[in-house]
Amino acid sequence: MKADVIKLDAKKAGSIDLSDDIFALEPRADILHRVVRYQLAKRQAGTHSVLGRSEVSYSTKKIYRQKGTGGARHGSRKAPIFRKGGVYKGPTPRSHAIDLPKKIRAMGLKHALSAKAGAGELVVLDAATLASGKTKDLATIIKSMGWSKVLFIDGADLDQGFVQAARNIDGVNVLPSMGANVYDILKSNTLVLTKAGVEALEARLK
Repeated sequence: MKADVIKLDAKKAGSIDLSDDIFALEPRADILHRVVRYQLAKRQAGTHSVLGRSEVSYSTKKIYRQKGTGGARHGSRKAPIFRKGGVYKGPTPRSHAIDLPKKIRAMGLKHALSAKAGAGELVVLDAATLASGKTKDLATIIKSMGWSKVLFIDGADLDQGFVQAARNIDGVNVLPSMGANVYDILKSNTLVLTKAGVEALEARLK
Protein backbone atom coordinates (compact mmCIF):
# COMPACT_ATOMS: atom_id res chain seq x y z
CA MET A 1 0.00 0.00 0.00
CA LYS A 2 1.10 3.57 -0.77
CA ALA A 3 1.37 6.31 1.84
CA ASP A 4 2.24 9.98 1.57
CA VAL A 5 5.39 11.21 3.27
CA ILE A 6 5.33 14.65 4.90
CA LYS A 7 7.83 16.95 6.59
CA LEU A 8 7.42 18.64 9.96
CA ASP A 9 6.20 21.76 8.17
CA ALA A 10 3.31 19.65 6.73
CA LYS A 11 4.69 19.87 3.17
CA LYS A 12 4.70 16.70 1.06
CA ALA A 13 7.98 14.86 0.62
CA GLY A 14 6.92 12.13 -1.82
CA SER A 15 5.41 8.74 -1.02
CA ILE A 16 6.46 5.37 0.34
CA ASP A 17 5.39 1.76 -0.21
CA LEU A 18 4.22 0.10 3.01
CA SER A 19 4.27 -3.69 3.20
CA ASP A 20 0.77 -5.19 3.05
CA ASP A 21 1.93 -8.02 5.34
CA ILE A 22 2.55 -5.49 8.12
CA PHE A 23 0.30 -2.49 7.50
CA ALA A 24 -2.74 -3.95 5.71
CA LEU A 25 -3.83 -6.86 7.91
CA GLU A 26 -7.29 -7.25 9.43
CA PRO A 27 -6.61 -6.48 13.14
CA ARG A 28 -7.49 -9.31 15.51
CA ALA A 29 -8.61 -8.18 18.95
CA ASP A 30 -7.66 -11.51 20.56
CA ILE A 31 -4.02 -11.24 19.42
CA LEU A 32 -3.77 -7.61 20.55
CA HIS A 33 -5.32 -8.47 23.91
CA ARG A 34 -2.86 -11.30 24.52
CA VAL A 35 0.17 -9.14 23.72
CA VAL A 36 -1.01 -6.16 25.82
CA ARG A 37 -1.73 -8.50 28.74
CA TYR A 38 1.76 -10.00 28.34
CA GLN A 39 3.37 -6.54 28.35
CA LEU A 40 1.48 -5.21 31.37
CA ALA A 41 2.02 -8.39 33.39
CA LYS A 42 5.75 -8.19 32.71
CA ARG A 43 5.85 -4.59 33.96
CA GLN A 44 4.52 -5.47 37.41
CA ALA A 45 7.23 -5.36 40.07
CA GLY A 46 5.78 -8.22 42.10
CA THR A 47 7.46 -6.91 45.27
CA HIS A 48 4.32 -7.01 47.44
CA SER A 49 4.95 -8.75 50.74
CA VAL A 50 3.48 -9.10 54.25
CA LEU A 51 4.74 -10.60 57.51
CA GLY A 52 3.62 -14.15 58.23
CA ARG A 53 3.20 -15.75 61.62
CA SER A 54 6.86 -16.82 61.76
CA GLU A 55 8.10 -13.32 60.82
CA VAL A 56 6.13 -11.14 63.26
CA SER A 57 8.20 -9.71 66.12
CA TYR A 58 6.40 -10.70 69.29
CA SER A 59 7.02 -12.55 72.56
CA THR A 60 6.75 -16.34 72.39
CA LYS A 61 5.44 -16.54 75.92
CA LYS A 62 2.08 -18.28 76.33
CA ILE A 63 -0.61 -15.60 76.72
CA TYR A 64 -2.47 -17.15 79.64
CA ARG A 65 -3.07 -20.55 81.15
CA GLN A 66 -4.61 -23.25 79.00
CA LYS A 67 -7.72 -23.87 81.12
CA GLY A 68 -9.93 -22.10 83.58
CA THR A 69 -10.09 -18.65 81.96
CA GLY A 70 -13.46 -19.14 80.26
CA GLY A 71 -11.88 -18.02 76.97
CA ALA A 72 -10.47 -19.74 73.92
CA ARG A 73 -7.16 -21.59 74.30
CA HIS A 74 -4.34 -19.63 72.65
CA GLY A 75 -0.65 -20.35 72.55
CA SER A 76 0.73 -17.30 70.74
CA ARG A 77 -0.01 -13.63 70.13
CA LYS A 78 1.41 -14.10 66.64
CA ALA A 79 -1.78 -15.82 65.49
CA PRO A 80 -3.62 -14.09 62.60
CA ILE A 81 -6.73 -13.42 64.70
CA PHE A 82 -4.84 -11.02 66.98
CA ARG A 83 -4.08 -7.39 66.24
CA LYS A 84 -0.53 -7.06 64.84
CA GLY A 85 -0.43 -10.83 64.37
CA GLY A 86 0.94 -12.54 61.27
CA VAL A 87 -1.04 -12.51 58.02
CA TYR A 88 -2.37 -15.88 56.85
CA LYS A 89 -1.45 -16.75 53.25
CA GLY A 90 -0.63 -13.13 52.39
CA PRO A 91 1.10 -11.97 49.18
CA THR A 92 4.78 -12.80 48.72
CA PRO A 93 7.31 -11.50 46.15
CA ARG A 94 6.85 -13.22 42.80
CA SER A 95 7.05 -12.62 39.09
CA HIS A 96 3.78 -11.78 37.31
CA ALA A 97 5.30 -12.43 33.86
CA ILE A 98 3.49 -14.85 31.58
CA ASP A 99 4.85 -16.75 28.58
CA LEU A 100 3.90 -15.74 25.05
CA PRO A 101 5.46 -17.20 21.88
CA LYS A 102 7.74 -14.89 19.91
CA LYS A 103 5.59 -15.35 16.78
CA ILE A 104 2.48 -14.12 18.62
CA ARG A 105 4.36 -11.04 19.87
CA ALA A 106 5.53 -10.23 16.34
CA MET A 107 2.00 -10.82 15.01
CA GLY A 108 0.62 -8.46 17.67
CA LEU A 109 2.95 -5.67 16.51
CA LYS A 110 1.86 -6.19 12.90
CA HIS A 111 -1.81 -6.07 13.87
CA ALA A 112 -1.28 -2.93 15.96
CA LEU A 113 0.40 -1.16 13.01
CA SER A 114 -2.37 -2.36 10.69
CA ALA A 115 -5.02 -1.09 13.13
CA LYS A 116 -3.48 2.40 13.09
CA ALA A 117 -3.15 2.40 9.30
CA GLY A 118 -6.72 1.19 8.86
CA ALA A 119 -8.08 3.85 11.22
CA GLY A 120 -6.24 6.63 9.37
CA GLU A 121 -4.10 7.37 12.44
CA LEU A 122 -0.77 6.57 10.80
CA VAL A 123 1.49 9.36 9.52
CA VAL A 124 4.80 8.84 7.71
CA LEU A 125 7.37 11.55 8.37
CA ASP A 126 10.43 12.26 6.25
CA ALA A 127 12.68 12.66 9.32
CA ALA A 128 12.18 13.42 13.02
CA THR A 129 14.86 16.08 13.42
CA LEU A 130 14.76 19.45 15.16
CA ALA A 131 17.88 21.59 14.99
CA SER A 132 16.83 24.01 17.74
CA GLY A 133 16.01 21.27 20.26
CA LYS A 134 13.43 23.60 21.83
CA THR A 135 10.24 22.25 23.35
CA LYS A 136 8.30 25.36 22.32
CA ASP A 137 9.12 24.83 18.63
CA LEU A 138 8.02 21.18 18.63
CA ALA A 139 4.88 21.94 20.65
CA THR A 140 3.90 24.56 18.05
CA ILE A 141 4.45 22.07 15.21
CA ILE A 142 2.39 19.33 16.91
CA LYS A 143 -0.43 21.78 17.64
CA SER A 144 -0.48 23.02 14.04
CA MET A 145 -0.68 19.40 12.82
CA GLY A 146 -3.65 18.75 15.12
CA TRP A 147 -1.95 15.81 16.80
CA SER A 148 -2.68 14.69 20.37
CA LYS A 149 -1.23 11.75 22.32
CA VAL A 150 1.29 11.21 19.53
CA LEU A 151 3.91 8.45 19.38
CA PHE A 152 6.98 9.00 17.18
CA ILE A 153 8.90 5.89 16.09
CA ASP A 154 12.23 6.52 14.39
CA GLY A 155 15.02 4.23 13.18
CA ALA A 156 17.77 2.75 15.32
CA ASP A 157 19.24 6.17 16.16
CA LEU A 158 17.19 9.07 17.51
CA ASP A 159 17.91 12.75 16.89
CA GLN A 160 18.88 14.07 20.33
CA GLY A 161 17.56 17.56 19.59
CA PHE A 162 14.14 16.08 18.78
CA VAL A 163 14.18 13.84 21.87
CA GLN A 164 15.13 16.79 24.08
CA ALA A 165 12.34 18.93 22.63
CA ALA A 166 9.71 16.17 23.08
CA ARG A 167 10.76 15.27 26.61
CA ASN A 168 8.60 17.87 28.39
CA ILE A 169 5.52 17.77 26.15
CA ASP A 170 2.60 15.93 27.74
CA GLY A 171 1.26 13.10 25.59
CA VAL A 172 4.28 12.95 23.27
CA ASN A 173 6.52 9.89 23.24
CA VAL A 174 9.58 9.14 21.08
CA LEU A 175 10.89 5.58 20.61
CA PRO A 176 13.53 3.90 18.47
CA SER A 177 12.35 1.11 16.16
CA MET A 178 13.46 -1.60 18.62
CA GLY A 179 11.32 0.01 21.32
CA ALA A 180 8.14 -0.15 19.25
CA ASN A 181 5.50 -2.09 21.18
CA VAL A 182 1.79 -2.90 20.96
CA TYR A 183 0.68 -1.16 24.16
CA ASP A 184 2.23 2.24 23.35
CA ILE A 185 1.01 2.09 19.73
CA LEU A 186 -2.60 1.35 20.70
CA LYS A 187 -2.54 3.93 23.51
CA SER A 188 -1.58 6.75 21.12
CA ASN A 189 -4.10 8.73 19.09
CA THR A 190 -1.61 9.36 16.29
CA LEU A 191 1.28 7.12 15.26
CA VAL A 192 4.07 8.92 13.41
CA LEU A 193 6.67 6.74 11.70
CA THR A 194 9.76 8.16 10.05
CA LYS A 195 10.98 6.64 6.78
CA ALA A 196 13.88 5.13 8.71
CA GLY A 197 11.40 3.78 11.25
CA VAL A 198 9.30 2.11 8.53
CA GLU A 199 12.38 0.47 7.01
CA ALA A 200 13.59 -0.77 10.42
CA LEU A 201 10.15 -2.15 11.38
CA GLU A 202 9.74 -3.95 8.06
CA ALA A 203 13.22 -5.46 8.42
CA ARG A 204 12.39 -6.52 12.00
CA LEU A 205 9.02 -8.09 11.19
CA LYS A 206 9.72 -9.81 7.87
